[in-house]
Amino acid sequence: MTRVTTDDALWLQRFHLAPAHNPGNPRLACFPHAGGSASFFFSFSRSLAGVLEVVAVQYPGRQERRGEPCFGSMAELADQVFTVLKRMTDRPLALFGHSMGAIAAFEVARRLENKAGVSPATLFVSSRRAPSQHRAEHVHQQNDEGLVAEIKALSGTDTRVLDNQELLRMVLPTIRSDYEAIETYQYQDALKLHCPIHAFVGDADPRATIEEVAAWDQCTTGQFTLSVFSGGHFYLNEHQVDVAKAVTRTLLGGVGG
Repeated sequence: MTRVTTDDALWLQRFHLAPAHNPGNPRLACFPHAGGSASFFFSFSRSLAGVLEVVAVQYPGRQERRGEPCFGSMAELADQVFTVLKRMTDRPLALFGHSMGAIAAFEVARRLENKAGVSPATLFVSSRRAPSQHRAEHVHQQNDEGLVAEIKALSGTDTRVLDNQELLRMVLPTIRSDYEAIETYQYQDALKLHCPIHAFVGDADPRATIEEVAAWDQCTTGQFTLSVFSGGHFYLNEHQVDVAKAVTRTLLGGVGG
């Protein structure tokens, strides 16, 4: 079996030039959704170009990493990403996770604080209910048709992929593995984070209600804020400029936003 690499160049994708180096200027690491890849954040990175250094986490098992085994659990993924990101804490590091990526970012934040003694500048969570808000979901146990129906319902995957049977056969195992990892995730109610948490959600998200997302305030002793946008689970596709401005205001006090 191919081993999972700890090479930063494979784990972290950079799509745009970082602004001039400033030791106090935070980096932003972005974590994609189940079945997603680093390229999901290309446009988001463009919205922040010249303001923040943005890196997007590329999970194993997809795109240029398709020859590597997918992660087996959220804990395994968080351990691996922590190993990479702890080398980037020479200046403030903020984390942004969308859907499953919010849980991955949360678990990495816990490891940064508990193992490296580094508190993220801010944890941004998007389209994901708080870890304490459990729902019993079994999408990963459905047949291929059921899995595709779920993906289409959330409108988060390019329809050109879903309509191409050859491409679909290639990506479904990775999507199923991701769903299994997030659906079997068990929140261990331990010490709260100390960093601020800023949550984003669409007002018509079938997978995360406003109330479920608001419960993220229970996960930190720091400040909690919540922003609600029109749209569903992938509201970010329509509101990424506004979300980028909110991220900028939070991290830089409005500079560039």
